Amino acid sequence: MRVAVFDTHRFDRQALEQANTEFGHGLHFFEPRLTRETAVLASGCGAVCSFVNDRVDEGALTILKDGGVRVIALRSAGFNHVDLEAAGRLGLTVVRVPEYSPYAVAEHAVALILTLNRHTHRAYNRVREANFSLDGLVGFDLHGKTVGVVGTGRIGTVMLRIMHGFGCRLLAHDLEEDPELARTTGVRYVALPELLAASDIVSLHVPLTPDTRHLIDAKALAAMKAGVVLINTGRGALIDTQALVAALKRGHVGAAGLDVYEEEEGVFFKDLSDQVLQDDVLARLLTFPNTLITSHQGFLTHEALANIARTTLDNIRAFERGEPPTNEVRWNAHRR
Repeated sequence: MRVAVFDTHRFDRQALEQANTEFGHGLHFFEPRLTRETAVLASGCGAVCSFVNDRVDEGALTILKDGGVRVIALRSAGFNHVDLEAAGRLGLTVVRVPEYSPYAVAEHAVALILTLNRHTHRAYNRVREANFSLDGLVGFDLHGKTVGVVGTGRIGTVMLRIMHGFGCRLLAHDLEEDPELARTTGVRYVALPELLAASDIVSLHVPLTPDTRHLIDAKALAAMKAGVVLINTGRGALIDTQALVAALKRGHVGAAGLDVYEEEEGVFFKDLSDQVLQDDVLARLLTFPNTLITSHQGFLTHEALANIARTTLDNIRAFERGEPPTNEVRWNAHRR
């Protein structure tokens, strides 16, 4: 099948081309994000491959449909950038990669914690300038600290197991509890307010839905311990960024590690080093010495990229063969 791959980067093009030796799809790569303005590029293709910062709204979907597209293959687990209701009305199938490497994302979350706690990013820059002072680099032992994990799906589960290895006290919040996880790690499931109030570190691992949008707002931030370390490798809009900026300014949040940002579309995955950053909120976040922002790279391991590519292409092959799509997402199945 002819496949239009949007928002292409060197790393995922390499992974897709390597995986495609097994599938034999006709891959056509485009650098622009998929939007209603660029959707016409997919004309003549039966499938499009979309990434997380595309904007697959009704307008884009209509153009895709008119151009012969029948299936939207997301090379991501999240699907909040797709208008599933419109896709259903237009008769377009949407498939995703429900999991690729929970280890990749969880390990990146831990990297953010360790970097912020032990100030390794600041120490690295100091030493390169021959500044060997230790002032301002004091951290804390992770052993014995309370870590609260919001969402105990595949990534949250790996996160809890890693932090269990550090000797942390573990709290979790999820709509469904995992008794086996509790047995093997000692994690205690609690209501979200209790988790926020008791945790030294809070890490977010839930999908973005209408119910979880701004899950961490001004009220939630105020309920957290003074000096809390807040980590988000899920979706940017889980946190009210304006409220986070205010909490950082008054010193209530001790550190923030963000691999995602609620207005990252059009910013992340791009080199803007020769331009003036137009997002004032992001620019303000970057001024805090206790805030570490990475550009949505939690998934970026060789293993995860290979799994994403193979599952994406397999989803397209299953659709082409008329097989039931095991990774399909539908609007009515995901409403809350």
